Amino acid sequence: MTTYSLTLRDEHLTQLRNHLLREEGCEHAAYVLCNVASIRHDPWDRQAHRKYLSAKVIPVPDDHVLESTPNLVTWSTASFVRALKEAKANEQVVAVVHNHPSGMTRFSEQDDANEPDLARLAVNRNGPDSTILSMILTADLQIAGRVWLRPLDGAHAPLRLIRIFGERWTLHYEGRGADASVPSFNRQALAFGDALNHDLRKLRIGIVGCGGTGSAVAVSLARLGVGHLLFVDNDIVDQTNLNRLHGSCQADADAMRPKVEVLARTVSEMGLGVKVVPIEAWVGDPQCRNSLRSCDIIFGCTDDHEGRLFLNRFAYYYLTPVIDIGLAIDVDRGTPPSVKALDGRVTVIATGHTCLLCRGVINPEIARAETMRRSEPDEYERRKAESYVIGEGNPAPAVVTFTTELACMGVNEMIHRLQGFRGPEGGAQNRVRKFHLSEDRRPGHKPGPACAVCSGDGVWGKGDTEPFLGRIA
Repeated sequence: MTTYSLTLRDEHLTQLRNHLLREEGCEHAAYVLCNVASIRHDPWDRQAHRKYLSAKVIPVPDDHVLESTPNLVTWSTASFVRALKEAKANEQVVAVVHNHPSGMTRFSEQDDANEPDLARLAVNRNGPDSTILSMILTADLQIAGRVWLRPLDGAHAPLRLIRIFGERWTLHYEGRGADASVPSFNRQALAFGDALNHDLRKLRIGIVGCGGTGSAVAVSLARLGVGHLLFVDNDIVDQTNLNRLHGSCQADADAMRPKVEVLARTVSEMGLGVKVVPIEAWVGDPQCRNSLRSCDIIFGCTDDHEGRLFLNRFAYYYLTPVIDIGLAIDVDRGTPPSVKALDGRVTVIATGHTCLLCRGVINPEIARAETMRRSEPDEYERRKAESYVIGEGNPAPAVVTFTTELACMGVNEMIHRLQGFRGPEGGAQNRVRKFHLSEDRRPGHKPGPACAVCSGDGVWGKGDTEPFLGRIA
């Protein structure tokens, strides 16, 4: 069985709203061209999954509309044929969108009668493997959708989830907020409502880097009621981790257990019904791709530049927000050391936001050295000896209270974007906590004019490409 979902950029929803939802209260239509992410099997339910990623909105021109009433819209198929042609040239899928002014979020009998004709036209124009999506937008911005699979016999499947990502993150799925929360999370519902609990249970969230910060993120997400967690790390527990790694113990260090295994055990023992997938690998390893593409949101808790560079690109290609977390402690060489700076950072990497490269968080030279160390260790050691690459320095300072507080900052940023508890201006693309000064800052950065990922939307929602994520430079 294959399941289906859609990620819609917030600016595309705005374009649809402006074209479809008009004061006269009649139905209108538009198209969304979508790229595709094909997932062989979702790591949590083992089913194949196809994720559609919005790339472009094409309004149906008013002069192509044949009839528009509060309950019906019909239009010439000329614009649909043009959309199909463009989709075929770019290996995309067309989504047909219309509005229901009455607020009905289910497809009408008229929709059931008309949409198979469009699906058959897509097959005739673009080939027998062609599919189309159809979507409904209501006046209160509720969205429902389905995929037409075999138009000749009327087969279609629902979109199990529609994600809207912008300054706020909104989820649409059948039954959202309809039932009471699980009793374990009732007091959380008193603060934020049942809908947030339902959203958290629905979400698939990845955590890349399962050390001091990543383990604190994982424990927090599990206790919030997130239903599906992915852990990615290729490191083991050692003696120096025990004062920061939530859920670890001396026996784990003695046995040199993988961090992902220890964290999966910790979350499973909570008994909160969280489905956990641990992967002992570096995030850029091909074995991680399927699982990462299955995620709705990712927390980047890795401290290597190469891993950050990978996630920095992944966020834009797959319209998957990455909440990147980092801690930098600068001390002098005194005895005892004096803290010169103690900065924690939570940065949201997403379309419309400035990327980590343009913010100066990633050092490409260090990332290249890390790549060589991982893939060509002998050559790396030779070049390090000749001072051609940056070698390892002393271990970076780290303190559990600060890594844990940063994890809470990152998780709270996610909660705000889902629920909005901070108000309209509460989101922060980049929040820096100056622990030593007891103050927060929001330093801004503009995309570099030549940046391949954040200065324009050329790769936003590109989805599956060959090579994967294009060329990472």
